[in-house]
Amino acid sequence: MFVMELKTRRVHFAGCTCNPDGPWMKQIARNLTAFDGGFLNDKKYILMDRDTKFTAEFRTLLDGEGTECVLLPPKSPNCNAHLERFFGSLKSECVDKMIFFSEKSLRNAINEFVIHFHHERNHQGLDNKIIDPGPEVGQTSGEVMCDERLGGMLNYYHRRAAA
Repeated sequence: MFVMELKTRRVHFAGCTCNPDGPWMKQIARNLTAFDGGFLNDKKYILMDRDTKFTAEFRTLLDGEGTECVLLPPKSPNCNAHLERFFGSLKSECVDKMIFFSEKSLRNAINEFVIHFHHERNHQGLDNKIIDPGPEVGQTSGEVMCDERLGGMLNYYHRRAAA
């Protein structure tokens, strides 16, 4: 399960399970609204599709914390195009190219992709800027470096930051 802030395109990996039942979704809602750094703190709305995993308890818990749940129309993936594009990138650039033997390896790959997505990947919707750029971004001189993630599946080319 992922949550995205549309303005910044920042993505939060809320968790994964083979069986997203009611108690698991309630815990996810608690995590997303935790007072000490919940991703939905200070957010007024959350858009969600009509998947049955978004139970009434899940929505009630979010509403109680001040985040209004807005259900998207049925069969309308274009209403959530930014998150759908993220899923497409996650699948084509990472998950479809790997074989996972455990939930732990899946979580590790997803966490590495989210770091790459925030700190190393350009975003057209943000004028080809990086969400959280490092000091190396914008360097015009210096040695070209390549940082690899997931054994070279995700690469980030940049110039060495000035010391």
